[in-house]
Amino acid sequence: MNLKKNLNKRGFRLTKQRQAVMEVVLNTKGKHLSSGEIFEMVKHNHPSIGLATVYRTLPLLEKMNLLSKISLDDGCIRYEALTAKEQGHHHLICIKCGAVYEIKEDLLGVREKEILEQNHFNAANYMVKIYGYCISCIDKDNEI
Repeated sequence: MNLKKNLNKRGFRLTKQRQAVMEVVLNTKGKHLSSGEIFEMVKHNHPSIGLATVYRTLPLLEKMNLLSKISLDDGCIRYEALTAKEQGHHHLICIKCGAVYEIKEDLLGVREKEILEQNHFNAANYMVKIYGYCISCIDKDNEI
């Protein structure tokens, strides 16, 4: 991924702050970070960065399809890095402890193409969320 080229194509410069935000998200691939968590991680190496800079940078990187913004229904917007190959995105969410697990397989597969064709729709991205109980919470309940 060439962040500088992508930004320049859209009329933006690659600043140290934008680079730092993207590096944090890329280095925590598979995690679902809030803007506050990203800010704290960036601030560790770049103490002069402001929270507003992070807030402005995240939507820009999302528009460039470098990040995905997700809501896990806990009242907090989270971000994660996207690779060029990723489109369908699936999560298992524990409704007791809030743990989030990514499903690597594409659950919709061929069915996705059929759904899109039947509805004359071109999907840019999607996410499937499955709610239930993780093994830790199941084991804790069985101990009682």
